[in-house]
Amino acid sequence: MRNSKPLLRSGPTVAAAAALSFALAGPAAAAPGISVNTSGSTVSVSTSACTQMNGQWGTASLLNSSQTNFSQGRQAALTGTSAGQSAAWSNVAPGTYTVTVVCSNGTTAGTQSVIVAPSPSPSVSPTSSPSRGVMGGIGGSATDYDTVTLVAGGVLVGTGLVATAWYLRRRDRPRHL
Repeated sequence: MRNSKPLLRSGPTVAAAAALSFALAGPAAAAPGISVNTSGSTVSVSTSACTQMNGQWGTASLLNSSQTNFSQGRQAALTGTSAGQSAAWSNVAPGTYTVTVVCSNGTTAGTQSVIVAPSPSPSVSPTSSPSRGVMGGIGGSATDYDTVTLVAGGVLVGTGLVATAWYLRRRDRPRHL
């Protein structure tokens, strides 16, 4: 019985050490992989796993459900920097696709499935009626004019009144020859 107690005490310690070693080794052993995103009918992929060789980062391929080979898909060259590379496809029809990235050195950076959803159809929605009723009146009553516009209009109206009065006054005078 005395021998079983140290064994029981060391059991949790060994289990904790094993779990810690798996937790620490997990992220270090995992490859960076790829990240795939969709926005409407555009599919984009990004990675940091590739290195540049002969001016090329690698190629990404977008495969639909009936395509099984990398070369059958829509291919796009990776662009970017050593911190990250990306590729994108536009006007992608709705459906399920597989994105595969192959680096320029021939290694596969990752493969991931993505679903492109159909774009929502436009819907007609009724508009509300104006809250202040109909804005009738002399032209422009629905527009709020600033002070400069109102002063300029007043000057034009005043000039027109003065010119009319002057013209009518001159017309009534008798003419001497």
